[in-house]
Amino acid sequence: MKINVSHVAKLANLPLTDEEKKKFENQLSSVLKYVEKLREVDTSKVEETSQVTGLENVLREDQAAPSLSQGDALKNAKSKHNGLFKVPAILDE
Repeated sequence: MKINVSHVAKLANLPLTDEEKKKFENQLSSVLKYVEKLREVDTSKVEETSQVTGLENVLREDQAAPSLSQGDALKNAKSKHNGLFKVPAILDE
């Protein structure tokens, strides 16, 4: 399966060189080939499991902690609007 790395990079807003595109295309193709092999494995006799630890609802206390101010968070933003990050739409493509 061939991946259009240029399209994926555009969606992720990643500027890639031609050399990087070729490298990542090969790597992604290799990963997808491996996934296809995994799809061929007969799992009909394997019991379903959603998790293996036996732990349930392990949560931490929800406590406020120091974090970036809105100004600091937006300081390096490429584009912002009304105190929020502004990003290009990608779902209509």
